[in-house]
Parts: sequence; structure tokens; C-alpha cells
Amino acid sequence: MITLEMPAAVYDQASLPDLLPLYYRRLFPFSQYYRWLNYGGVTKNYFQNREFSFTLKDDIYVRYQSFSTQSELEKEMQKMNPYKIDIGAVYSHRPNQHNTVKSGCFQALEKELVFDIDMTDYDDVRSCCSAADICPKCWPLMTIAIRILDRALREDFGFRHCLWVYSGRRGIHCWVCDEAARKLSVAARSAVAEYLSLVKGGEETVRKVVLTDPIHPFIRESLAVVEHYFTQYALLGQDILGSKEATDKVLGLVPEDVKKELLIEFKTEKNPERRWGRLTTMAQNKRTTVKKGHYFEKEIMLQYCYPRLDVNVSKGVNHLLKSPFSVHPKTGRISVPIDLRELDRFNPFEVPTISLICEELDLPKMAGEEEDQEDPKENDKEAGERRKIRDYKRTSLAKYVKLFDQFLEEMARSRKGELIKKSDLQKDF
Repeated sequence: MITLEMPAAVYDQASLPDLLPLYYRRLFPFSQYYRWLNYGGVTKNYFQNREFSFTLKDDIYVRYQSFSTQSELEKEMQKMNPYKIDIGAVYSHRPNQHNTVKSGCFQALEKELVFDIDMTDYDDVRSCCSAADICPKCWPLMTIAIRILDRALREDFGFRHCLWVYSGRRGIHCWVCDEAARKLSVAARSAVAEYLSLVKGGEETVRKVVLTDPIHPFIRESLAVVEHYFTQYALLGQDILGSKEATDKVLGLVPEDVKKELLIEFKTEKNPERRWGRLTTMAQNKRTTVKKGHYFEKEIMLQYCYPRLDVNVSKGVNHLLKSPFSVHPKTGRISVPIDLRELDRFNPFEVPTISLICEELDLPKMAGEEEDQEDPKENDKEAGERRKIRDYKRTSLAKYVKLFDQFLEEMARSRKGELIKKSDLQKDF
């Protein structure tokens, strides 16, 4: 269970202009970042033709930034100190020269398949918070979303390299980095997004999930995840069958005859778990007595817990998405990778803020750190890179950079395996 604790260094938004230069100079993991977006240098100009977008102080928005090398990216970011970094597509030409390209020739060619899940999209089904606020009671919605989508992306679509990232405030992002995912057309991205979307309709739609016979295996798999969290999250945490208002909302999703019967029973039965047990029993009874499938208890579970995707983010190749290791200006939290092996223990309130990691840099060095002498054979660039590694390792950012390193290592191994496989095939011909 997540407990809410304030970090040691309380973040003050007014301090951001002073902290960002330090963050980009000494802590931002440029080496790993470049390694990620360069994808082993397999495709010529892959990094060079990538669009970056910077949001500067006072919401000044600078699009179509691109860089030839890691060093150029570093220098520019250290000069501009962006409040937010967004990553766009790999284009046919260098984005910073897009104005010189003949009209219609500047095309978005590739990008990771991305997903954006925002807690505000669950406001109709969470009672603890609304808008940009999150708390330990509603955060399990993000855990459920990751569990459902990560399984589907790997098992149903065969993708292997899914990077899950906390946005820094109220949501999560997924970057599917497989070569096949990066090459998907708009139509294919739309198909994947539609396959993964179950909750349909706006505010005026009461019943947002409609199940039909037979239930698709993907939905059955998703229900298994929801069932695991449902009692703790929905019945106890959100108390969806507690107050009259909350109960009426749930009963608005069941057939009229069932609703009437449950209203009578609920006059004496106040325990939310027993109330839910009665509702599910009635659904099962309906299924055995009526030929047409009545899955209203499953529809309720999915409506209250199933991931709500912003499909437009996933569909477009040229859509920008906030970069990992960007700082959230409102909370000060770093947008960090999420370790799926520790997913149930991930606590967004424990994610380091820029204030905290900059403060940790000022702490006295631990025993052994002083002995790390400069190598006289190193050039300035190598020494600077080594200093930066040493710097972030002294902060709470270290474990997240290590996780990013592990993700990149796995991708590199996979790339190597593919190259060996290709060369073996060529030998056979």
C-alpha cells in the first residue's frame, strides 16, 4: 500500500530557473538518452532527423529542434534550459531545416508507438481526487493500466521493448521501441489503439463499456487483472458501493429488474463487499436463465478500472510526447522510467524532485568517493562525462538511470541477435 510522504527537499516552483542549469549540466543522462534515440546507429541520420521540442520559461514553445550529435544536443539544452522537453518523429529531412524543404516533402517517417494515460480521464469514476490531483487511493488505476497494456503489447502484438515512464504529475507514458513498432503506419497505430480501447463515449454516455458474446480473449485477460485489484481499489479504496450517490451510479449500469431487487436488498445490507457479491450472483443467474449474455458486473469493473487511452496521441506519427527525464514544472518531479518488477510498490510521491537531487549534490561525499581521481590520459570530454556519471550516482536519480541503462542493454542485445540471425540467413543462400 502506498503511503504519502513529503520528500526531504520541498519543491518551490520559483526556484526552477536556478535549478535547471545545474540539472542539465551535471545530472541529465545525455549519454543514455543519445544511445536510446540513436538506436545503435543502424539507420543513417536517425538521431539527426529526430524532432525535439522545448518549452522555455513563460511558456515559449520552440518546435522543430534537431541535433547532429550528442554534444550538440547537450550544448543546446544547457544553453536553453528547457522547462519541458517533448520528443517527436524521425523526419525525411532535418527538422531544423524544415523551412528550406520543398512543400510536401518534409514528412514524418517513423516514431515509437506511444501511449498516454492521464488520471483526469478517470474523473467520472474516482471519488478521492479530480483534475490534476492524484493520491494513493487512485494511483492503482495507473498500475492496472500498465499491467493490462504491457501484457497485451507483449503477448498479443509481440512487442518486446516497452518503456513505461511516470509523467511527473498525474499520468504515465509508454514508448514501444521495437523496430516494427517505430515503422507502423498511421492506420496500423490506429488499429492497435482501437484494439486496446474499451471505454467509449463522453460525459453524456452512462454505459461506457458494452460486452457481447463471446467475450474476446483480450478482454478476459484484462478482466483477470482488474479482478485482482477490484476489491481493494474500487470497493474499499473508492467505496463505489458506500454512499447513496456512489451506489446509484453503479446501479445505473445494471438492468432495471436487477436494480429494483438490489435497492431492496441494499436497505439492510451495507457491507460493500457483500453488496458486490450479491450483484455478481445476480449477473451470473441472468446468464444461466437468459440466452443473451448479461455481463453487467464485468462491464462495471471495466468502466471503473480499465485504462483510458488518449488514442490521438497513439495514432499520429508526428505527435509529440513528453520526454523521459524531463522535469515537471508544477511538481518538480523528474519524469522517470517505472520498474515493472516493482510495479505494485511504485509510489509517484517518492519520485525525486529536481530540488532534492540538486540538494543531494551538495551533500558531503561518502567515504571512497574522494578517491576517484581524474585520469591524466582522459580528454576534457571523457573527464566531463565521468564526472557527470559520478554526480547522478550520488543522487536519488541513480536507480532510475540504472533502470534506463538496463532497458537500453536489452535493446542492444536484441539488435545484435537480429543482426546475427540476418547474417546466418544470408550464409544459407
